[in-house]
Amino acid sequence: MHTIVMTGASRGIGRIAAEQILRRSPDVHLVVVARGTSGAQLSEELSAGGHKVSSVSADLASLESVRTAATEIRDRLAGGDLPPLRGFVGNAGIQYTNALTAGPDGLESTFAINVLANHLFVRLLEDRFTAPARIVITVSDTHFGDFRHNLGMVPGPVWQSSDVLARIGAFPQSDTATAGRTAYSTSKLAAIYLVHEYARRLPTGIDAVAYNPGFVPGTDLARNADPVSRFVMRRVLPTMILTPLATSRRAAGRLLADVVLGTTEAPTGSYVDRQHVARSSKESYDPQREAEVWDTAERVIAEYVD
Repeated sequence: MHTIVMTGASRGIGRIAAEQILRRSPDVHLVVVARGTSGAQLSEELSAGGHKVSSVSADLASLESVRTAATEIRDRLAGGDLPPLRGFVGNAGIQYTNALTAGPDGLESTFAINVLANHLFVRLLEDRFTAPARIVITVSDTHFGDFRHNLGMVPGPVWQSSDVLARIGAFPQSDTATAGRTAYSTSKLAAIYLVHEYARRLPTGIDAVAYNPGFVPGTDLARNADPVSRFVMRRVLPTMILTPLATSRRAAGRLLADVVLGTTEAPTGSYVDRQHVARSSKESYDPQREAEVWDTAERVIAEYVD
């Protein structure tokens, strides 16, 4: 038996991936991280059929809440309540209708959830991993910033100092949906930078991989959007899965499970585009930015790792 910790397992591609992981790897104890009491219901549903599933509550917008959740997992691992830790899946993600939404720590919530929460989990669980282990962070091809990858729906990243990106109001007209989408694509670029740093810094045997599901219509990623945009995302755009331009939720979830379980072979630091190791954007290979994001993330989480 071994443990995999997963965020973003309650809906969309994460729910499908969780079901696939449990069905295909019966020796997994899956720990789902979910907000409030939803995790208990999720773990009960996923455990049907005899699967080993438990839950830990966390608000990923709050670093204090993430620390509490990670500490609980650490304690359960140390006490033998959980088998050895072999995986972490940072699948949770959010996109807001502005770049002014702040969490309890005063941090911009897109960056906090899509970047910093994963980093705090990784750092607090780092010494609890048993090799071979794999960390998988779900990213997005919106970080390319071109029409081929975002279909004109999400602006490309606008890089600034990561200290600026972690705060509200980092983009022009920060009260607009365009700024919120820019914050999203920029956060996914930052997440890739961190994966590159994990590949350099984590102990041998703990691999880190970025997974891009492609454009997956019909998910709740844009659940904070206006009613018209939500309708288009949920009812109109799903028809695009009939074309090569989009990935169905079921396919994206299955492909995520492939990466988590190692069915898709990928060396540490890789970018997996659906089912193949590929090159991420040219902009995403920048050692100076990668070190900067690491330094900012370390500084922000410092008070939570003591």
